[in-house]
Amino acid sequence: MMTVNDLNYAAASAADERANSLRHWIGLITALVDVVMVLAIVTGTSVAYHLYAYGDFGNSKITLELASMIAAIFVFINALRGRYQLANYLSTKGQIASAFTVWNMAMVAFIAFVFLAKIVDHYSRVVVIVTYLAGIPLVALARSGIVRAVSMASKTGRITSERVFLIGRESEVMSFVSRHQPWNIGFSIVDVAFLRSNDARRINDPAAALAADLATASARARDLKPDAVFIALPWADQETIDACVDAFMNLPVAIHMTPERIMDRFDNPHIVRVGSLASLRLTRPALTFAQVVFKRIFDICAASVILVASLPLLLLIALAVRLDSKGPVLFLQRRFGFNQEPFRIFKFRTMTTTDDGAVIRQATRGDPRITRVGRFLRRYNLDELPQLLNVIAGQMSLVGPRPHALAHDREYQRKIALYARRHNVKPGITGWAQVNGLRGETDTDEKMARRIAYDHWYIDNWSFWLDLGILLRTLFSPAAFRNAG
Repeated sequence: MMTVNDLNYAAASAADERANSLRHWIGLITALVDVVMVLAIVTGTSVAYHLYAYGDFGNSKITLELASMIAAIFVFINALRGRYQLANYLSTKGQIASAFTVWNMAMVAFIAFVFLAKIVDHYSRVVVIVTYLAGIPLVALARSGIVRAVSMASKTGRITSERVFLIGRESEVMSFVSRHQPWNIGFSIVDVAFLRSNDARRINDPAAALAADLATASARARDLKPDAVFIALPWADQETIDACVDAFMNLPVAIHMTPERIMDRFDNPHIVRVGSLASLRLTRPALTFAQVVFKRIFDICAASVILVASLPLLLLIALAVRLDSKGPVLFLQRRFGFNQEPFRIFKFRTMTTTDDGAVIRQATRGDPRITRVGRFLRRYNLDELPQLLNVIAGQMSLVGPRPHALAHDREYQRKIALYARRHNVKPGITGWAQVNGLRGETDTDEKMARRIAYDHWYIDNWSFWLDLGILLRTLFSPAAFRNAG
């Protein structure tokens, strides 16, 4: 537990480090790294291609021209998107996706430029294509390296992202510091001012005592020249907050409210303004309307192609199921879909039973109810193929949390916190949990909780590329076939 003395020591250490001006150069340094990286990628690609194809190094002037053009476009787009701000390099989250997005935009902009300028034939198409492909991993790797270096430097005090003055009651200030440890994201605490709440002067004349505390604090802040003032008070204490804001509005600093505890639960709380109404948005739907439409279009197209292509296989499986044991070819069972709307899922029957009641016994490894053909189908996920019909009907997606029987849903919803959150997106034929080996029997609550944690991660980090990766891993990764029964 951090003490007031520890905080004062941290503030003193930060004061010693405030002369560190490296943070002002981070944007230029990272831009130069990007320039060097792109120049190296284009030059290396061009030289390698010309040596392989023609036995020489190629035209150095054209190579330099091409490299400079792509580098300039890449840096320009990064600058427009605000990617060269220090705050963007203090966390690895989203960095690779952002670098990949900018790299794609840069290459599209380059192709559009040379097309409009009618100089397409001036550059080798092979060099451009290979440059793009080579740049995907190299740009991501370079960006990841920069982020790790900057993040480590900020945590060890070598780089200061922001010089902060803290003010509030002692309990709130210490709670904020203990929970968030701001020095780990590059904040330097230049000073701390506690608002007194238990001395006689405040009890007798609270307004005068508060005014005196704030006058002293604002004078200290003016001398220390921080970048920002953080007010650590409960948001309900509007009168004191207003007084603090009024005291520091006359200083050239940014004024922040420290977050309430509820915000610690969410990765991306966001202030949303609609007309004159401003609200703190803690969550949003898992997918935006545009993402829902894009995912749906992909589902329909891909599922239709797979269904048509696999039709001979489906007929063979249907015949095998029919000949192997008595019962229907298809097994229909009620499952929860998006927003817990029930639907009937299609599967090839793999067991001698077709339970769909209030109590459903899970299949276990070596379960005698599983047929000979059923064991083979479950081993290679082939029993799931009829769910392509559920996808085309809009009840499921190709990728999403796997739907469970209603009886199991109701049982685990009582046992696992936020279990039903997995229904915030459409269920999938395959999912993030399944390609990480979390499939088959869940004979303990801990196994199911781990599977649900993977489902929640998928919901929070959805992207088209994640879906594509899951589909590829479903086909080629051994983990996707693990624990089948």
